[in-house]
Amino acid sequence: MNDSRQYPDAGVADEPGEPYELGDLRADGAIPTGSRKPRRLGGARFLATGAVLVLGGAVGFGVWQHLSLHAQVIAAAEQRQSFVPSVRTAAVRASDDTLTVTWPGTTEAFEQANIYARASGYISRREVDIGSRVSAGQLLVEITAPELDHQISQAQATLTQMQASLQQAGANRDLAQATWDRDRPLVQKGWVTPQQGDTDRLNLQAREAAVAVAQANIAAQEAQLRVLRQQKAYQRVVAPFDGVITRRNIDVGDLVEADAASGTMLFTLMHSDTVRIQLYVPQDEAFGITPGVEAVVRVPELPGREFPGTVTRIADALQPGTRTLLTEIDVPNPDHALPPGIYCSVELKIPRKTPSLIVPSEAIIFNRDGLSVAVVENGVARIRRVTLVRDFGTTVEVSAGVKDGDQVILNPAVDLTDGRELKILPSAPARRS
Repeated sequence: MNDSRQYPDAGVADEPGEPYELGDLRADGAIPTGSRKPRRLGGARFLATGAVLVLGGAVGFGVWQHLSLHAQVIAAAEQRQSFVPSVRTAAVRASDDTLTVTWPGTTEAFEQANIYARASGYISRREVDIGSRVSAGQLLVEITAPELDHQISQAQATLTQMQASLQQAGANRDLAQATWDRDRPLVQKGWVTPQQGDTDRLNLQAREAAVAVAQANIAAQEAQLRVLRQQKAYQRVVAPFDGVITRRNIDVGDLVEADAASGTMLFTLMHSDTVRIQLYVPQDEAFGITPGVEAVVRVPELPGREFPGTVTRIADALQPGTRTLLTEIDVPNPDHALPPGIYCSVELKIPRKTPSLIVPSEAIIFNRDGLSVAVVENGVARIRRVTLVRDFGTTVEVSAGVKDGDQVILNPAVDLTDGRELKILPSAPARRS
């Protein structure tokens, strides 16, 4: 039996291409007429139109944003070109008339002598020790040498003998002189032979020569005796000048030798009422060093105390190897607060021979072109190259590139160029203490 007859609408869509849904079937298998759904072609068109509109809006917004950013960049570039930066400045000042420098040094005694024995013998007496303060001519030690006393006695006896010989020679000369005075007129008258006259004359000359020899022997012996007595005097060793004994190498009973090469050194004596300090001043500071330049000596172990002095002696030539000038400074030391041999620092106040200028370290520009500063002239930056002389930390000393009173820019920008317009900020008011 054909079911289509009973259900004429079964399985038949309302329109071609529009199927029905199984959920719309009734319990007896028939399809309700009102349950068929229409086609959805209009919704797809609406979605496509919306997508096109959204895409167009996004493209338009992107274009608008790009144009806005471009306008901002152009405005920023124009503003930067016309922007006048504000800077802080400081004035360049001329350096002082004197250059103050400090160098290390070592104190030395104004006079120092190593005292040696000039007479050989044994130490029989010692009057001083290390630390003893002595005066010029004061006895230090005595040396005993009995054989020297014997040599002096022998030389004295020999001198006495030579003096007697001189008297004898003088008597013989006087006799020869009297004989010649008597015979000379007789020879002239022919009463005495010429031979006898020559004998008397030559005998007188011989006696006079003997007297001269005796006198010379006496002089030589007296000189020898003075040498021995001088050696006797050397047995008393005395201080050559006022000072203090800083070294002692002998004691009572020691044997000492008097020899120029290997003699025994007895003491070291130093005179420290005035202390001498030697410095080696570099070439760039040596041109102002002259005798009379003021100096101040400080010792780390004596804080708060200063010892004034003056440059007393300088070498006229610099050391070839170090290009430094040897300088000596004398410092009065009446209370002996500065012992010789200690470390100290010496401050010299050297008159300047060449002018220089002081610039704040914040103003220095260092790049591939070297050292320079930015100077403000009529509201415009000018880059000036400078020649550095000395670095003091917060300031530097330069010798060229700027002049006294120039306003230099502190902490200049990296991109600062020559000719850039600037605005100077007012200086901060000084703080009240």
